[in-house]
Amino acid sequence: MATCSVLVAGYAWLPDAAPTAGGIVVRWAVGLGVVATVLVWQVRAIARSHHPVRRGVQALVLVVTLFLLVFAKTYYLLAADGGAFDGPLGKGDALYFTVTVFATVGFGDIVAVSPTARLLVTLQMLGDLLLLGGAARLLVTVARNRRREVDDTGHQG
Repeated sequence: MATCSVLVAGYAWLPDAAPTAGGIVVRWAVGLGVVATVLVWQVRAIARSHHPVRRGVQALVLVVTLFLLVFAKTYYLLAADGGAFDGPLGKGDALYFTVTVFATVGFGDIVAVSPTARLLVTLQMLGDLLLLGGAARLLVTVARNRRREVDDTGHQG
């Protein structure tokens, strides 16, 4: 939880330069690359862990947090250009919107109106499904396999 708190604090307090539309896409793609890299790193860590289930839960929380922050930052930057959403988005608003999409709540108080914003929201929804289904399953499978190895050998090494 400490790592997630640091990530959210960094999201909230680090200053942002207003990039061009192309720069927003590059930042988004780099952000997703970071999420994928962290996921791979976490899978390897689980495979070596003495406590794979605990490590798997930590990994899932970390990967989901990073994923959500990448989209929140992207929505925030996209909204700064104007016209992407039905109103301006601060960092808190962008994070709130990202979580409502992730949770499939969709209150409707913030609406993506530009084609680019709608495409990005659609990609987030698809990514949410892949993340929850695919990444969660991957982490659980690796943790379960490692736990069997630890149990079968009678030691945790």
